[in-house]
Amino acid sequence: MTSFRFHNFDFTQSSVMGADAAEPMMSNWPVVYLIHSPSDIYVGETGGATGRLFQHLQSDAKRHLEEVRLVLDKSFNKSVCLDLESYLIRLLSGDGRYAVLNRNEGITNREYYQRGDYQKKFDEIFEELRALGYFTRSIPEIENTDLFKLSPYKALNTEQAVAVNEVMEGLVEDLETDRRSVSVIQGGPGTGKTVVGIYLIKLLRDLATFDPSDEVHGDSVFSDYFLQGSRDLFENLHVGLVVPQQSLRKSIQKVFLRIPALRDVRVLSAFDVAESPEDFDVVVVDEAHRLTQRAAQAHGTLTKRYVDIVRSMRGEDDLTVTQLDWIRHRARHVVLLLDSGQSVRPADLDASTLDAVCAEARAHSRLYPLTTQMRVAGGSAYVECIAAVMSGKTPSPAPDDFAYDLRMFDDLAEMHQAIRARDADVGLSRLVAGYAWKWVSAKDKQAADIEIDGVRLRWNGTATDWINSRRALEEVGSIHTVQGYDLNYAGVIIGKDLQYDPGAGRLVISRNDYFDSKGKANNPMVGKVTTDADLERYITNIYRVLLTRGMRGTYIYVVDPVLRDYLRTALNTYLNRH
Repeated sequence: MTSFRFHNFDFTQSSVMGADAAEPMMSNWPVVYLIHSPSDIYVGETGGATGRLFQHLQSDAKRHLEEVRLVLDKSFNKSVCLDLESYLIRLLSGDGRYAVLNRNEGITNREYYQRGDYQKKFDEIFEELRALGYFTRSIPEIENTDLFKLSPYKALNTEQAVAVNEVMEGLVEDLETDRRSVSVIQGGPGTGKTVVGIYLIKLLRDLATFDPSDEVHGDSVFSDYFLQGSRDLFENLHVGLVVPQQSLRKSIQKVFLRIPALRDVRVLSAFDVAESPEDFDVVVVDEAHRLTQRAAQAHGTLTKRYVDIVRSMRGEDDLTVTQLDWIRHRARHVVLLLDSGQSVRPADLDASTLDAVCAEARAHSRLYPLTTQMRVAGGSAYVECIAAVMSGKTPSPAPDDFAYDLRMFDDLAEMHQAIRARDADVGLSRLVAGYAWKWVSAKDKQAADIEIDGVRLRWNGTATDWINSRRALEEVGSIHTVQGYDLNYAGVIIGKDLQYDPGAGRLVISRNDYFDSKGKANNPMVGKVTTDADLERYITNIYRVLLTRGMRGTYIYVVDPVLRDYLRTALNTYLNRH
């Protein structure tokens, strides 16, 4: 295949004209181009670079850009250029060297003739651009960043694109009729709910700020929204993203600050929405199953704020009001991303509330399922296997092509060493565990929380962004610091909170060996007792989440020897024998 080359020049009218005179491929050949300033960058593809660059020179949003770099290759065609454009946008966004100015609706992931050969060339283009200072990290390093994992610049699969498109169609209808609405996107672990939520927020902001000089990708499922009439609907919308978990919320806030179109979008807690001085037009709620009902909050001040919010809504205290009610009260249009199988505390919205809102969305044709596995290399087979085992069922045998790195260890030190080795190889490999040990290091920084066969470990030393913290590889993450995140490898420690009763032939839980006080407390405010059946659901949900964090592999150490033998048998066809 013909080799590529670069051609660069200043982003001025005279320089574009000069380049057109000097470079035959400028005016009539498929090319990819980068326009940048010291801080911002725009990536595009076109069959006529001269004309497109003149259009960009008329754009207020791009006038501050200073230099153009063309990627030229006689073997390029439209499909190749669309793919290379998407590839560079995703990596530039994940690297963080520049703030990316592109919309996200043109990100594609489509097959074409000799795509594998072209992708090898793309890697060569990346390395040359990296040598020129466009990137500060390698591709594996970029792919491990939150900027990459939580980026809106993702190629949606068909199922995700359909969900976003149908949410958008409903939203246009509701905005035009001024009707309040609730939509639900429902999916299990790894189906890309967070990706969909962030993509949707970015699409809304792109529509509001659409630059008419930008070319609309005609083959994008979202291109029809970039019409003047649609833009008028979205231009002044007050939009927010709610993320109940503090750690994930902080991570997404950092990502949004790096994306110009999202800098003015607030990433909020439910309290922030309820106490906002302004109502919202659209609120997207990620991990909506972690919204809470009335219960004692983590801190007494939050409990008082809860009461004050309810009184401001209803004129009096009402124990039945939940955080979901707050959000629906303050937002005209609510989009919930949820999985009831990931509720892990009694204070989380109960199953009846989640079932009711799903039924309401279904009745108005606003319930959108996600089923395709996007995280775990083991695919749906592995996720369904874990769901079956945690439900006390026998999983189906592993498919013949199952290649996920699932291992069980009899020695915790050996598993920790294996996780260290995977982290050295590919990064983002961490130990995680069920809440089966007291958190004594919270008060005594020298104490060990988890002691097993001479191995002494501490819980995560920070509640926010623990996965990327300096000591993370030598600590153990809890459910509250890893839910919603991806790891390359997860080393899961299953404590004595989960056991196996061979006489009954079923999983059982040990209340005395579960140490999340908020995770097993009764809720006297609303007269609810956390039964053993409730606690079993929370504990098995926790392990279901932890066992599906690892994209490349999951390593398992089980404290209870009877449960260890049971899981080794149940997972037999899935286990890596090497």
